[in-house]
Amino acid sequence: MVKNRIVEITGTKYPFILGPMRLITLGEMAAAVSNSGGFGQIAASGLSSDRLLLEVKKARDLTDQPFGINIPLYRMNAFDALEIAIDAGIKTITTSAGNPAMFMKRIKEADLKVLHKVSSKEMALKAQSCGVDAVIATGFEAGGHVGRQGTTTMCLVPQLADALNIPVIAAGGIADARGVVAAFALGAEGVELGTRFVATQECPVPDFFKQLIVEAGSDSTILLGKDAMPIRVLRNRAVDMIQNPDKHQEDMHLRGADADAQYIQSGGDADTAVMPAGQISGLIKKIEKIDKIFLGLIQGTDLLTQQLKTMFGGG
Repeated sequence: MVKNRIVEITGTKYPFILGPMRLITLGEMAAAVSNSGGFGQIAASGLSSDRLLLEVKKARDLTDQPFGINIPLYRMNAFDALEIAIDAGIKTITTSAGNPAMFMKRIKEADLKVLHKVSSKEMALKAQSCGVDAVIATGFEAGGHVGRQGTTTMCLVPQLADALNIPVIAAGGIADARGVVAAFALGAEGVELGTRFVATQECPVPDFFKQLIVEAGSDSTILLGKDAMPIRVLRNRAVDMIQNPDKHQEDMHLRGADADAQYIQSGGDADTAVMPAGQISGLIKKIEKIDKIFLGLIQGTDLLTQQLKTMFGGG
């Protein structure tokens, strides 16, 4: 078992966190990660209160290990999701897309631990000042929603590690033991993986999404909505139509605007679904079970640290 501040906060065996994904990381997937020794998360985004309660119950039925809920703070039902977490006995939550300060009084009253997603040093310092327990440093190469600053994980994590008193979790561009070792070398005390867990047997997305990740190259993702809420997704025809509407005017007229660009969990196929994924997709070559991925992370991290120790004369 790893011993550091992140596992103390989450109560898990390993400081590996499931990156929350809207309508994807639900109860069963969260439980699978927690049963493997990591910190599973249910993404509250897009869920009604009743559905969130149902997903929490599913996770409770499948694991006796700690798991959490991710709450996007800008959403109208953020306070409702927080109360659900408290009533369900959740001990640690993560927050994103908003200012945690307005939620901290209730969070502290309930003795919850909170990890807040940030994409800049300024955001991290503000989060620390209002009392969060750790920050999740999300680099620009991550899948799904990212910050507008354009700072990569390798540049962001050491800056935050130097500037903060609270622990830092690295997110974005991590899919195997090499990424874990790199993140810890940069000063992180935990890692969050999202795209790697999409290409798993337990992930509740269509098989074509998983296969596209396995087939992806280093340039297979693109950033949409750069000036508003940037989101990194896999390239396909629908995404190209969003990026270059003038080039597809005739196609859009024939098919109708509603026929394209559906979020993956709302329908669509390999051409029409919008699929969040990080640049690390180019490194993923297998669809595996979550527990096997954990085994690879743990064994690979141990091997790499031993190799580095030998390389630099440590025996």
